[in-house]
Amino acid sequence: MVKLGLILAVYAAASCAVLAVVNNATSPVIRENQIRKANEAMKAVFAEAETFTPIEELNFEHAATVSINSVYLAKNGENILGAVAQVTGPTYDHSTIIVGVDVNGNVTGMRYLENTDTPGFGQKASDSTYRLSSGKTFYEQFTGLSVENGFTAGRTFDAISGATITSNGAALLVTEASSVCVQAYKKALETEVSHE
Repeated sequence: MVKLGLILAVYAAASCAVLAVVNNATSPVIRENQIRKANEAMKAVFAEAETFTPIEELNFEHAATVSINSVYLAKNGENILGAVAQVTGPTYDHSTIIVGVDVNGNVTGMRYLENTDTPGFGQKASDSTYRLSSGKTFYEQFTGLSVENGFTAGRTFDAISGATITSNGAALLVTEASSVCVQAYKKALETEVSHE
């Protein structure tokens, strides 16, 4: 019994050591890929921007169920064009999206960075091959919508048939992300005016 316990302990220690080595080797690559994916998504949701300046202080008003991952000012030179926010929250399971909003309060784009909803239904939200009756993907239909009008499935945008919870979750995430974007660029523009 003692011999078996010692053998199992050695196997467990060896497994832990191998996992630690693999984690140390792959975590920088994974982090680099996440940053690259986020940068590509920012450019996709705010194509007019030349640079994205991170906002370090993330004390924005938002729903308790939604996490604000990052917020960036979208700029051309020193001109603030709007903001981009990355948020995570509940859909059917959960999703992480990135949304851009210009200084006129219009969505410049929305993309999914992660979607763990049901395959075949909820994952249609992030599927680039799934098209709505308008011919657009689910996420493309948010481009050009006014933040002021809000985001309601079936009213301001088309819901995914059979994935109502995912559609309503997307509405919550876009609402929160766009609200954070508006707060971010308004605060930046006010600061800019006060310094002049």
